[in-house]
Amino acid sequence: MPRPQLDEFIKRMDPDSVAVISSAREATRSNDTHYRYRQDSDFYYLTGFDEPEAIAVVAPSHQEHKYALFVRPRDPEREIWDGRRAGVEGAKTVYGADASFPITEFEEKLGEYLNGATHLYYRIGNGNPDLDETIINQIKRLRAMGRRGMRAPEAIIDTGTILHEMRLFKSAEEIELMQRAADISAEAHREAMRQARAGMKEYEIEALIEYIFRKSGANAPAYNSIVGGGTNATILHYINNDAELSDGDLLLIDAGAEYRGYAADITRTFPVNGRFTEAQREIYDLVLEAQLACIEMVRPGTRPQEINKHAVEVLTEGMLRLGLLKGDAETLIKEEKYKQFYMHSIGHFLGLDVHDVGRYHIKDESRPLEPGMVMTIEPGVYIAADTKEIPEKYLGIGVRIEDDVLVTEDGNRILSSKAPKQVEEIEELMAR
Repeated sequence: MPRPQLDEFIKRMDPDSVAVISSAREATRSNDTHYRYRQDSDFYYLTGFDEPEAIAVVAPSHQEHKYALFVRPRDPEREIWDGRRAGVEGAKTVYGADASFPITEFEEKLGEYLNGATHLYYRIGNGNPDLDETIINQIKRLRAMGRRGMRAPEAIIDTGTILHEMRLFKSAEEIELMQRAADISAEAHREAMRQARAGMKEYEIEALIEYIFRKSGANAPAYNSIVGGGTNATILHYINNDAELSDGDLLLIDAGAEYRGYAADITRTFPVNGRFTEAQREIYDLVLEAQLACIEMVRPGTRPQEINKHAVEVLTEGMLRLGLLKGDAETLIKEEKYKQFYMHSIGHFLGLDVHDVGRYHIKDESRPLEPGMVMTIEPGVYIAADTKEIPEKYLGIGVRIEDDVLVTEDGNRILSSKAPKQVEEIEELMAR
């Protein structure tokens, strides 16, 4: 089984080091029931293995094998209740491990791997305190046995220093998966536009969107879907989704599918009755103007900080034009007065995690974009219903437009382009 990500990880490790990466733990929902299992992104990226209670050990200089998996053994009785397991043999034949062992043997064998290694790559404090303790105890034991020729690792290095830089740059296969996630999500947004009507509940739209996700083969929503009608659209992370949709209101939907581990993240805002009012159109056009200008900037060499700066400039000028702000644009930006209506940044990296890993700054400076990175571009304007001293027609309007954008060699590609965002497109689709 090809394993390019694992092989690249091994190349970047110190040859005399060892890496230990663990699976995610199962999470209790209530009493003795669990949330649907979701694998740790780093572990999944390296191994493709999607079961709990598993640990990967990577040792480039090991005499017998460079990659071992410790997993739950096959258990016919438990598999009747909980589902099939790959088992020790499947860890090799299906998932490409050089060696595999029952998870119960990990503590016993850990010392063999750590003895003589110069460095240990491991994420301390990553949600598994029992494993943290096991590793620390083994290092202490090796130190205590120094007179017998044992040698503990001299340093512990976060696996993220290698893995997260790798994950920031998507391979052709990863881009294909992300495109599929975006296509599924775009169709769900289109269907929401087709079906939305006054009198429906926000959760009906949420159910429709997530039905499309699952029907199309997505694992699950990549995050809690935001479906906010009217003033609820001015709450950035609104997830109650229990209000009734009203004629004349806008509906903001921030929802993305997770497909084979990879996330989409799309936001669209549209009128419940299918027609923008003049005031809604003015706010919407401003946000769209900022978004299109910022997407144009996504290319190799541009820094995300520069993109956000431009978003602030466009939005502030528009806020002045519409009477949301008063004064001089330069002064308003310097004093951050725009944050009353635009309080977040322009976007984030996207991949296996919705807010994906990767360093945004290098040496205190926003890092330049490079081909293979994927980021969201999501300006917004949010006007609380109780805002003072602005035109009344804008009160309670919230608009965000968000796309998933791949940095290419010569510019960018919008992965989420199938989700309509031009006013005419939206109104035409909703009129059918």
